[in-house]
Amino acid sequence: MRTHLAIATGLALLAAPVLAQAGRTPAGLSPADKAAAFRAAGFKLQRGQWQACGDPGTASYTPGAVETVKDINGDGRPEAVLTEGSVYCFGNTGTGYKIVTKQADGTWKLVTQNAGIASFLATRGVGGWMDIEVGGPGFCFPIERWNGREYTLNRHQYEGKPCRPQR
Repeated sequence: MRTHLAIATGLALLAAPVLAQAGRTPAGLSPADKAAAFRAAGFKLQRGQWQACGDPGTASYTPGAVETVKDINGDGRPEAVLTEGSVYCFGNTGTGYKIVTKQADGTWKLVTQNAGIASFLATRGVGGWMDIEVGGPGFCFPIERWNGREYTLNRHQYEGKPCRPQR
């Protein structure tokens, strides 16, 4: 176990200078892009933390973070999933996400937001945008699909199989 920890620590220390030299955060965005992405999603930098949901300081609160950076629509530019945690803001799910996309002119734009955990699926909507499974408590999750203007409810599924949500 110690050997694995030592190797992991060593690899992290080796990677840090490379990331810093490239001007990138571990999540894959430069500091300027990270700040622009958060601002586009409506976050404000307060006491060194990105905040958006309005949590008054509850114990469950976790500030904004870059969860994922990937090209989810195949246009060669990154999209970023920004998360924030709070039972006060997001109920039993305890977390929310906002997805922003980098535009051709270098600016960032909010695409969608929801309470829950965003997972990208192989199925796609208009323009090649990946479908999003919105996870949370329960066993039947909404799947949202891009219709050319916005993500909307497409179906519900659990472990890849259709389901009907409990009312």
